[in-house]
Amino acid sequence: MPVSAPKGLQERLDPYLAIIGPMVMILMILAFMGVAEPARYFRLSNLNIILLEAALYMPLAMAMTFVITQRGIDLSIGSVAALTGIIMAFAIKEFGFPAWIAVLLGIAIGGIFGLINGLVITKFRVPDLIGTLAMDLVYRGFALVLAKGLVLARFPDLITDIGRGRLPGFLPIPVIIGILAFLIGAFILRRSWFGRYSIAIGSNPEAAEMTGIAVDRYKVYAYVLMGAMAGLAGVMLTGKLNAIQATSAPYFNLHVIAAVVVGGTSLFGGRAYMLGSFAGVLLLSMMINALVTLRIEFFWQSVASGVVIILSVAFYTWLQKKDRDGAKGLLNAFTTPDNIKLMKLGGVLAAGTVVLLVIGSLFSTGSVPSG
Repeated sequence: MPVSAPKGLQERLDPYLAIIGPMVMILMILAFMGVAEPARYFRLSNLNIILLEAALYMPLAMAMTFVITQRGIDLSIGSVAALTGIIMAFAIKEFGFPAWIAVLLGIAIGGIFGLINGLVITKFRVPDLIGTLAMDLVYRGFALVLAKGLVLARFPDLITDIGRGRLPGFLPIPVIIGILAFLIGAFILRRSWFGRYSIAIGSNPEAAEMTGIAVDRYKVYAYVLMGAMAGLAGVMLTGKLNAIQATSAPYFNLHVIAAVVVGGTSLFGGRAYMLGSFAGVLLLSMMINALVTLRIEFFWQSVASGVVIILSVAFYTWLQKKDRDGAKGLLNAFTTPDNIKLMKLGGVLAAGTVVLLVIGSLFSTGSVPSG
């Protein structure tokens, strides 16, 4: 039998590249908060807040991983979550549906909305970005029409348990749901035809179609899964707040896309890391919680999310082209003259960001009373 050549550094690191970036940033947040606000950030109640916040986005990030892997995007998930939550609320309050049937109804209707998105993209040949953005307006409009400005509140215990309940002596129920979603997603990605075909479609749609893969059908499947998980997120959000309204979940799409991209899934398709998406969700929840703990205004949270998206996309795009100048492997790619200059610039930008965070926290601390 032929003896395989020993793996180089690049080959050994490839399976872990998706997790390295988020983990480094998580460690940086922990180190910074350990100096700035250790008492408030590391208390158990705050850890519970971070987990509950992350859990809301876990099913969404799992499904978005498949959509983005196929070179797609879904900007309608926030509106779908709000509309399915409102439909579930009306089913319980106006029509007397049992809570468990209303939950299944919400998830199923989310899947139908995902089916509509998929058909708009594959049958009408509307680009994913435009198609889902237009459907976002449609779903949000229907939510506004149905709710008529009302806030629907006070739901059965099953709904609130899904959103914020806790098993005795165990993790919160939403966290369990989110972790299960990722485990199922990882199994589908690595062990099923749907996962393999999703990667093939994202790598080269034309070649995938020539090999006999029904590209349009599997794209629709991905959007159906995305819609169903948005419906589940709508149920979880309703239970978490014990209320729902038409304007709920306005930034779900930004947060979820950011988490998936930070986790190493390529916006250009063909590369997916479910563990990376999980780490990305945790990272963004920790980052936003850190900004809240530092009493930095909400608007800066959007700024931080946008910066993280840009840096992550730039980093992973660079990794894909690391051999373009004759560099062999990851280590040599980092030591080319151009990339040394880029790393120095990145260091200056990172230092400037930390300085801005410190200044913002000092000014905010002075204007907002500590609690």
